[in-house]
Amino acid sequence: MTGDNPQQGNEWWRGCVIYQVYPRSFQDTSGDGSGDLKGVTARLAHIASLGADAVWLSPFFKSPMADMGYDVSDYRDVDPTFGTLEDFDALIAEAHRLGLKLIIDQVISHSSDEHEWFVESRASRDNAKADWYVWADAKPDGNAPNNWLSVFGGPSWEWDATRRQYYMHNFLAAQPDLNFHNRDVQDALLDTVRFWLERGVDGFRLDTVNYYVHDRWLRDNPPLASSVAGTNGSTSTYGFQEHLFDKTRPENLDFLKRFRALLDEYPDRAAVGEIGDEERSLQTLAAYVSGGDKLQMCYTFDLLSPQFSAAHVRGCVEAFENAVADGWVCWAFSNHDVVRHVSRWTRPGGNPDTVAKFAIALLSCLRGSICLYQGEELGLEEAELAYEDLRDPVGIRFWPGVKGRDGCRTPMVWQAEADNAGFSTGKPWLPVPQTHRARAVDVQDGEHGSVVSAYRSILALRRRHPALVGGSIRFLDADGDVLAFVREDGGERLLCVFNFAGEPAGWTLPAEIGQIEAIDLAVDASGSPEEGALTLPPLGCFLARVA
Repeated sequence: MTGDNPQQGNEWWRGCVIYQVYPRSFQDTSGDGSGDLKGVTARLAHIASLGADAVWLSPFFKSPMADMGYDVSDYRDVDPTFGTLEDFDALIAEAHRLGLKLIIDQVISHSSDEHEWFVESRASRDNAKADWYVWADAKPDGNAPNNWLSVFGGPSWEWDATRRQYYMHNFLAAQPDLNFHNRDVQDALLDTVRFWLERGVDGFRLDTVNYYVHDRWLRDNPPLASSVAGTNGSTSTYGFQEHLFDKTRPENLDFLKRFRALLDEYPDRAAVGEIGDEERSLQTLAAYVSGGDKLQMCYTFDLLSPQFSAAHVRGCVEAFENAVADGWVCWAFSNHDVVRHVSRWTRPGGNPDTVAKFAIALLSCLRGSICLYQGEELGLEEAELAYEDLRDPVGIRFWPGVKGRDGCRTPMVWQAEADNAGFSTGKPWLPVPQTHRARAVDVQDGEHGSVVSAYRSILALRRRHPALVGGSIRFLDADGDVLAFVREDGGERLLCVFNFAGEPAGWTLPAEIGQIEAIDLAVDASGSPEEGALTLPPLGCFLARVA
């Protein structure tokens, strides 16, 4: 099976299915315990078999790995951990042979402190790259220039003894922020983007896309109203501020227009941006994808949260639809930064497999492109790791209040009985949970009723119905924890109904719906219309053609 999307031409991304690969944990071919590009290439057929259209490859660039590759020291080379440029070329060739697009992670809001640009910048205040990063003098008392905070804890300023100035870092101190107010910086970064376009990549996932530009005047962020009231429940001090000045600045749009102009020089390329903006995510997303001159798609963390209800999903989707008339969204339930959704959403005593099948049915019916995270097609749950096994700097620093992101980054399980579940012949960089072995690919392949079989069936169903790929969405009234909506494209109208509750729920078909014909959703639970009403079991799904 290939990944050919029914959406042809330069809008292949509209309604596409993206599969995220975290290469360190996907497949190791060298025996060093860390996944590599050759391993990704060897397993692309699995991704194509699911019915994905594109692969999002998390960072593989040269890096000291302070933040697992999100600290880049060379934007034009592959880290030896993952292989070589020749290995990358072989990967992209195999992806294209299988009909898969390749999207790579661009981490350009910051670099590694070992990048040659930063090494030169920190050497003096008057060198050619002195202004390539965000530098500022200390206050008269020696304190940092302002009150900005790092996402990873503490101030977002680090003192440098050579320049006798502070530099800004939104994340680790080893990840200094680039100065996007400097046109030369923008030009250099766009040159690195062109390097990968010339190698044939089909698109980019832009990490922390709203963090690029900071306030020129370094104004203090105000506290959130909940912080002043003493009701803020954030586990991180970062969540106590309203981030008006350290990110999501209006000048960011100007750079995104330059990025899009470069992208448009190459046919059929696309970009999806990650928006981390707790207070203004919808407004930011709307600005970044509207107008046809910036990004094709963005995603927020709205559906990557612990909230699991019909009202929450409807609220998120309707808010986007109302705010963005000409843009496109990419929905995801899991990624490399959050607890796996099967663990987030399975209620005590619940069945994770049922949650996994319900979730992929729901995701496939929403309007937008969708992104799957490796292992979710197996129904993998979040791994419970010991402190001594952690590699994530966030978990190491804030344990046990915050356990970090390693629990969703453990190795992929390919063969239940093989050493390290077929991931590596050496000691894996993170442990392979014993509970994951029973969900290995070789166990579920060909097994009727397995989670991976449900993924294949549901994604194939989505592909067969243009209304699910690119059609409009209109929600219908429903009581309780039931979500009902109609997807429509051309002459096709589909009714989609989902019961989020842990008990059966009824739903009366509105008079406007008229005659319906049920479509098999290939999940364990389904509803059946009787006398104008549906009865759905717990986590039941129903899909029908509307006459």
